[in-house]
Amino acid sequence: MQEPLLGTEGPDYDTFPERTPPSPRERTGVGALQNKKLFLATFAAVLGNFSFGYALVYTSPVIPALEHSLDPNLSLTKTQASWFGSVFTLGAAAGGLSAMVLNDLLGRKLSIMFSAVPSAAGYALMAGAHGLWMLLLGRMLTGFAGGLTAACIPVYVSEIAPPGVRGALGATPQLMAVFGSLSLYALGLLLPWRWLAVAGEVPVLIMVLLLSFMPNSPRFLLSRGRDSEALQALAWLRGADVDIRWEFGQIQDNVRRQSSRISWAEARDPHMYRPIVIALLMRFLQQLTGITPILVYLQSIFDSTAVLLPPKDDAAIVGAVRLLSVLIAALTMDLAGRKVLLFISAASMFAANLTLGLYVHFGPKPLTPNSTVGLDSAPLWGTEQPPAAPAGLLTLVPLLATMLFIMECLRPPGAFLLLRRHLLGEPGVHRLLCA
Repeated sequence: MQEPLLGTEGPDYDTFPERTPPSPRERTGVGALQNKKLFLATFAAVLGNFSFGYALVYTSPVIPALEHSLDPNLSLTKTQASWFGSVFTLGAAAGGLSAMVLNDLLGRKLSIMFSAVPSAAGYALMAGAHGLWMLLLGRMLTGFAGGLTAACIPVYVSEIAPPGVRGALGATPQLMAVFGSLSLYALGLLLPWRWLAVAGEVPVLIMVLLLSFMPNSPRFLLSRGRDSEALQALAWLRGADVDIRWEFGQIQDNVRRQSSRISWAEARDPHMYRPIVIALLMRFLQQLTGITPILVYLQSIFDSTAVLLPPKDDAAIVGAVRLLSVLIAALTMDLAGRKVLLFISAASMFAANLTLGLYVHFGPKPLTPNSTVGLDSAPLWGTEQPPAAPAGLLTLVPLLATMLFIMECLRPPGAFLLLRRHLLGEPGVHRLLCA
């Protein structure tokens, strides 16, 4: 008589299969999630991104205040205000380039801590400024610190995070930068411009204090031949009860593979350089959309247009919408194709910018236009309207257009990063970038 299938076990049939034991990689990820030290190290690092976002938009409430300053040494003209807002990017470019050297010379953690020196000095100069040169120098120093942290922190976070949460923790630098900008806009409603600079020192000091107790990334320590320190750092980040041997071996193998340099013959291969050119071009064009000038001169833009709400309130609202947009973009990124998101965002940003531009030239004018960003220039085709007090729903157009632009501009970086991950997925391309 044939045996019943119920309860039989064999290679082809198993009615009640036992649960497969987790792999070493799964055990490592689960244990790391239970270790709060990993999240503390991530929080300590991304405080640098908070400071970067804070410093980036520092000029938004400060420029209007300085343009009406009674001190002749601090009263800004249109040209001086433009330099005060834009010199930050020169410092950020220098900081980003220096990160290429400091990341490997000092390590990721010490490079982030080093950024506190120019950041603290820059805020101190702006808080005690008695002339334009102190404002410009302080602005450039905070820009240098921002560029350095923007290049070092994502590397540090990705190297200390286990594979299972690397994507989630990798989104925290951008989230903290946006939160830093929102904090500046909110504090701008309450504090004078000198105290805004003093408040900027707080996250910098907390970052240095916390990072003093955090380990360097195991990957960097292995690249320097400090294997025992790397093992201790990985054990600290993952927890005492986690078997880290599998992950430690994976990191060692990756360090050995990427330590080899590729030849120029390999670099000239179209399969190697085309993805890099596409990725860099996409990033370059995304920056040309004007997101940075809008954030830097946000309150000045609202000052130069007839708006229903006070410009400070409008800037704070846009900052809150920007933070919300980051969260929405992170949740909806996988619901559509990367290219589809890029096309939709580009079209929406074009419509938002066009709407704002038409409103500036053809809409009602403010009673006291601000000359900071040149939006009170001569009208097109003689269509100048007499100044009018903001009233009616039409004066909501600048706020709504800016909100739409900010929301759509935050989706391309996320879609770009995912698309770049596919473009640069070839091992040789990754090795070329590391070189």
